[in-house]
Amino acid sequence: MALVEPILGGPAATADLGDERALVVADYHAGIEDALRYEQGINLNSRAEERRERMCSLLDRTDPDRVVFLGDLMHSIAGPGGAERGEIEVLLEAIDVPTTLVKGNHDGDIESWVECDVTPGDGIRLGDVGFVHGHTWPARDVLSGDAVCVGHEHPCVRLEDTVGGSRVERVWLRGGLNPEPFEEREEEELDIDGELIVFPAFNDLTGGTWVNVEGQGFLAPFLPEGLAEGEAYLLDGARLGRYDTI
Repeated sequence: MALVEPILGGPAATADLGDERALVVADYHAGIEDALRYEQGINLNSRAEERRERMCSLLDRTDPDRVVFLGDLMHSIAGPGGAERGEIEVLLEAIDVPTTLVKGNHDGDIESWVECDVTPGDGIRLGDVGFVHGHTWPARDVLSGDAVCVGHEHPCVRLEDTVGGSRVERVWLRGGLNPEPFEEREEEELDIDGELIVFPAFNDLTGGTWVNVEGQGFLAPFLPEGLAEGEAYLLDGARLGRYDTI
């Protein structure tokens, strides 16, 4: 069994950390509705309660020992507004196991007020699994894991039918971890031989990188080069094949 197993039908996975089993989600983006309203003029009612209920349902379904957020628990890059901070505080109160936040580019100074463990931006390794948000280069210890989990990218594919219709679906990207971009940066050979898993965004309002559309660039500095022959999987588990040939 793989160290990291996606949960069918949900943008989340379980990870075997050796002495613990973790529920892992990426890009929660609490309070995104306020940003959409002020920045894009899109008026949506808050979905904070819906997000929390989905998270609690995953907790009931998986019964983990720990929760790991792969960065961007917050949405506002600066200090959070009252609604966003309140959403995060209520969410963490509902999670009754130890929680680790791998700090992302949207998380500001969240470590000054949030009640959970917060890692530096270059990530953390727990057991044989490395965790990093993906907006910056991972620490060496993260890369040495048998599996490396990454958020930030919000990967999606655009699927077209025979009559010209199309839809966009969130996907997982999985493949071998290619050491070359990391070795070029470090200017030395590294002991890297794991799997790279790029998580879909938990929040379905975030948009994302359309990985099979020409001209759509990746966000992480080590992608796509760091993902050797990566394949895409829909949330329902359907394997789409090489993401760059879909």
